[in-house]
Formats: sequence, C-alpha cells, structure tokens
Amino acid sequence: MSPLLRTEDVPLLPGLGAIRLRAGHAGAQRVVRWPYVAENRSFTPWIKGGELVFITGIGRHHSVDNLFELLYEGVAAKVAGLVILTGDAYIGRLPAALLKLADQQQLPLLEQPYSLPMVTVTEVIGRAIVQREQLAWRDAESRAGSLLEKLQLRIGDAGARADFVAPWFAEHQTLLQHLAPTIDAWLRHGGNISAAAAALGSHRNSVRNRLDRLFRETGLDPAKPTDIYNLILAHLLMHEPTMTPECGDTP
Repeated sequence: MSPLLRTEDVPLLPGLGAIRLRAGHAGAQRVVRWPYVAENRSFTPWIKGGELVFITGIGRHHSVDNLFELLYEGVAAKVAGLVILTGDAYIGRLPAALLKLADQQQLPLLEQPYSLPMVTVTEVIGRAIVQREQLAWRDAESRAGSLLEKLQLRIGDAGARADFVAPWFAEHQTLLQHLAPTIDAWLRHGGNISAAAAALGSHRNSVRNRLDRLFRETGLDPAKPTDIYNLILAHLLMHEPTMTPECGDTP
C-alpha cells in the first residue's frame, strides 16, 4: 500500500475528525498533492492538479449553481477532491443534488465545519503530505537495486537530474541526448568500438566519428579517467540504458 496521502485519509488525520467524506467515494483513493484554499470564482488558473481544494464562501457567496460549476471544474482540473466549508455564515449545507453529482463524477466531496480553523487544517495536511512523501522516498531507496538507482531517486526526476548535470554539460545536453545509444553501447562493450557498432547496426567508422564528435565538442579527454567518470555518471543519470540505434550509419 502506498504511504502517500489520499483523499480518504484526510478525515483520519489528527484533529481533522470533523471533516466528513460526503460523496464521491469511488474516487477517494486519489493522492493529495497539496491543499489549496480557493477564494475566486474559478480556481483552475491557480492549481496544477492533484490539489485538495477548499471552498470557504468567504468573500463570495456561492449559489447552488456555482457549487455545481466548481464541482465540474474540479473534475476537469483533476483535483484530489473538493472540501466545502458549511455553517450559518456562508454555505449553509450541501445540496443533495450536489452530492449525487459528485458520486456520478466520482469526485471526492468533503464537508468541513467553519468552526474548524483553516490554518489548522492546512498545517496538518501539509505536514502529513511531507512526512508521507519522505516515507515513500525512503521505502523506494530501500528497494533500489543498485547504487545508481538510489542516487537517481535521491536527486529526483529526469528534470532534476538534468539540472544536477547541467554545470558540467549545460551546453552539450542535446548532444548527450542524441548520442545516448552510442555512448550506452560503447560503455556496455568496454570501449570496444567494433562490438558497439555491431550492437547498433552501424559501421565502425560511424561510431568512431560520433565518439570523436562527442569528445571534441565537450572538451572531454578519453585518456583522462576523471573525464570518463564524469561522462559515464552524466549518461547514467540522464538516460535509461538503451540499445536502439540512432540512425544507422549517420555520423
């Protein structure tokens, strides 16, 4: 079971027992990326997807029709769920038709009393998200099959790894991307150009030309162990191993 925070977990968090999951139970397994308190008529421009969106009604009296619009907006924006604050001041109660629509759309719809301070709610949810993400990272690292895989997990996704490599290869990342299959084949065959060419379905001279171009444009010296170590590490961090030819004998 994933340790990430899911919408159905929110009412179970310490101090949040007053929040109730009222509808959309079929979608309650959605992962909560972050809480977002919506005060505008539309919240789509301000979110990325996966947020648990809180509708307070403060500063804007939401009509029944507007609540329906917000629910459809939540579906389209792929939010983790909607939390509507209810009480005498702004939104009195959740209409039965709204609950029915949430069930039909499988969008989790939660109800929170105004008496529960928003600062408490967002703090508890934010802390739970961070703690569970850290637990998920530690679990993934414990299951890593190699030191490289653990390092990749520690640095982050492909974008984060590219940023990590950038200080050494910022001007040449496109070249590394283009030559990744050649570099991979060359490394897999211990620097044997003939074996790498056979694996790629290319001519030996074509592979040599690609490698010459790589070292010429990056300024790396194949005779220097440190340069080769940097090339290997950058390649492994940025690319999954592949044996796919770039384009036959194209240099």
